[in-house]
Amino acid sequence: QVQLVESGGGLVQPGGSLRLSCASSGFTLDYYAVGWFRQAPGKEREGVSSISSKGLRTSYADSAKGRFTISRDNAKNTVYLQMNNLRPEDSGDYYCAATLKSYISGTGSLQLDPYDIWGQGTQVTVSN
Repeated sequence: QVQLVESGGGLVQPGGSLRLSCASSGFTLDYYAVGWFRQAPGKEREGVSSISSKGLRTSYADSAKGRFTISRDNAKNTVYLQMNNLRPEDSGDYYCAATLKSYISGTGSLQLDPYDIWGQGTQVTVSN
């Protein structure tokens, strides 16, 4: 069964850090570009960050720049999202998604359309 499984979410105080993981099952992730997306209650799902299949190119939403870092370990079929200096507005369900395109240029990599394999999400809550 082809699937992505996210983990690492939880409750953290403002200013804290979390590292999310996205592991593939049933397929080899190293041919796929991967994106991280989040969805806050009542809001649309939005792109946070993306990484090309070999990890050479990354993209970030403006809200994530300077605080989040995406990386991948293809030997482990896993993509990570290190989130530092978290803010309450970062709260939501975080999803990873994969596309067989090795690289998506520009802001297209943060759009939902190119991605066709999605995980079930992991919840992040930033609160006192």
